[in-house]
Order: sequence, then C-alpha cells, then structure tokens
Amino acid sequence: MRRVVVTGMAGVTPLGSDWSGIRAAMADGRTGVRYIDAWDSLGDMRTRLGAPARHFEHEKAYPRKQMRSMGRVAALAVRSAEDALAQAGLKDDPVLASGRTGVAFGSSYGSTEPTKGFVHFMDTGEATGLSAMSYIKMMSHTAAINIGIFFGLQGRVITTSSACTSGSQAVGYSYEAIKYGHADVMIAGGAEELCPTMAIVFDTLFATSCRNDAPQTAPCPYDRDRDGLVIGEGAASLILEEREHALARGATIYAEIAGFGTNMDGSHVTDPRTETMGGALQLALGDAGLPAEAIGFVSGHGTATLQGDIAETLATSRVLGPTVPIHSLKGYFGHSLGACGAIEAWLTIEMMREKSFAPNVNLRNVDEKCGELDYIVGGFRDIDAEFAMSNNFAFGGVNTSLIFKRPA
Repeated sequence: MRRVVVTGMAGVTPLGSDWSGIRAAMADGRTGVRYIDAWDSLGDMRTRLGAPARHFEHEKAYPRKQMRSMGRVAALAVRSAEDALAQAGLKDDPVLASGRTGVAFGSSYGSTEPTKGFVHFMDTGEATGLSAMSYIKMMSHTAAINIGIFFGLQGRVITTSSACTSGSQAVGYSYEAIKYGHADVMIAGGAEELCPTMAIVFDTLFATSCRNDAPQTAPCPYDRDRDGLVIGEGAASLILEEREHALARGATIYAEIAGFGTNMDGSHVTDPRTETMGGALQLALGDAGLPAEAIGFVSGHGTATLQGDIAETLATSRVLGPTVPIHSLKGYFGHSLGACGAIEAWLTIEMMREKSFAPNVNLRNVDEKCGELDYIVGGFRDIDAEFAMSNNFAFGGVNTSLIFKRPA
C-alpha cells in the first residue's frame, strides 16, 4: 500500500489563522466564544453564544467574479485550501490539473443566507432575492466544488456532508484515495459558517450553553457542570500526498496518516453508542497496525453535551486505557460542526511537532460519569507522542478516528 503524508495545512478559526497566534491565545486561556448581539431578536432561542471567525471578511476574500459562486462557507474553504497549497509548494504546480489531484471536503450545510430566497418563493411565489448562483452557494457540496473550480482540479471529488464528521471523513477518504492509487494529491478538509439555524438545532434539544452573561466560561467539555455546546465557525485544509511523490519534489513532511476508521451506530440519530464509537477507534488502530498503547495523545470530540461526552470518553478509555492524555479544543473554538474534524487534525499535527499539547479550557471538575482518562488541565503539557489520534462523532451515529504519525 502507498504511504500518505501531510505536506501542507492551514485554516481559519475564531482565534485566527496562524498557528503561532492560535497557540499564544490558548496559552493565555483565551477563547473565541462571544455574545452574539445579532441574535437578540431571536426570542425563541435561549443561547446567545457563538464563536465567529471575526477577522475573516469573506466578501473581500477574492475578486467579485470569483466570489459569484461562493457564500461564506465556500470562501472559508477556498482560503484554507489556498494557504495550505502555498505551504505545500503546490499552489501553481501542474499536478493540480493533471487528473491526479482531487478534493474531499465537507460542511453540515452550504451557506444558509440563500435559503431565505427559496423560502420567500415558496411562501409568496415571488423569486425576489434568488439568482442563478443561489443554489450553488446553498448546496451541501459547495465547498468542495468551489475548491475544485478555483484551483482547476480534474481528479476525484468526494463531498462529505456528515455534520460533525465532515472534516475528519474528508481527511480519511482522501487518505484512502491516495493509499489505493486513485490520486497522488488530495485537498482535504471541512468548513462551516456561523448561523443561528445551527444554534437552534441544538437549542431545541436543550443542548446549547446558556451562560450568556459569561461567554468565556463556555463551553466546558468533560466538566460535571457543563451546560451544553457553543456553535463556532471556521475551516481547515490538509494537503495529503503520496509519500514518494512528496519526497521526489523535496517537500516538507509534517505528518503521516497512519490509520483511519469510520463506522455508524445504526441505532439512534442523536443518542451515541459507546460500543460503536470504540469500534471506530479499533478500526483506526487496525488500519495502522498499532497496539493501543502506541497512542501517545488523543484529540477528543468533547462537545460539552451530557450524553456525548460520557459515551465518547468511556469508549476512549475502554480502547486506549485510563492513562492516555486527552483534550477537546471545542472549549477554545466552539463546535464548528463540519469544520471541527479538519481544524482539530491540523492543530493536533502542529502540537505533535512541538511535542506540547494544549489543556482543556474551562475544565474544573471532570464528570465522574466520564471515562477514566488523563484530562490535560492547567497549561500546555510536554508530550513526546509519535502517534496521536483525533476522534469525531456526528448526528446519525457517524464515528471517525484518525491516527497521525510524527515524522522521524
């Protein structure tokens, strides 16, 4: 089987777009969670908390002609892909149009703004507000398609619209595409734009944090006093490349994809199952040919919801044991849904390279119902992890696990 490496990575988050700035913010205990004043008019929604990528002005991201088919989510995706390709040294490389470069990218939804025009049409019969590009911006595969068009890709396209596993499935399916010879290079990742429709989904389930008067204290993954998640936004892209292809052109290798596992619960759309969650982790270990004790660190999903945190940590503890270090980054960035798996993969690799991992922010008292694990608290911890695992779990019972190897 062909080996797959990461030669570029970049993103947009509520704490910025460069690793050094993001790391500094996390070291200071700062988060991207804010009170969203624009949501005050939404009387039936309890939460007012969100984690916007405020520095990213999508309307100014690219010339107007290039933006015709892009809503905010697509612009976030394209920007992260552009920066990752630049880091990989492939932005203007002929391989992009060779038919051997593809894209796997996902979001929970496309841009939600154009939806208003379609609803208005259905209610009134008037097409005011609709254009030829309205559906292109709204469709669930808008991020992948806009990336493909922007960079002239002619290889395979994989559109992963699987809620919270969209980004991690994109990385996993890209890894498989290269591993089995269907591509030499893949742009992999996920994106999501902040929208109250995302928040109301969880608000109706009483699963959002309502600490509206103290935004910096929420969310609280794994904490016994957590009161729900906070919706965030952002994007991240990883450039995956066949190892020999990367070495031949002298590319910097940031990590190797060692294993990938994905499955589904097949039982309930919103109630996660510990057994099948653990099964995804075991699939990744089996794919990597690794024993559980080889995993030196886990980037957890950790949404700060009652059932999710418990099921995930019990699964992790049962598969990897009680001493494996773990954190969730959602305390810093909120839950960016389709983007989270890609953002967390990117930052896990950055931390592996530094041999230093961020703590769980807002974690004061671990819920006694959560699995026994080494929850990182306090400050960054030095960990020499050759292998790190990043896990994500989504509505519908979709489970993913990625294993990264630090280059020698």
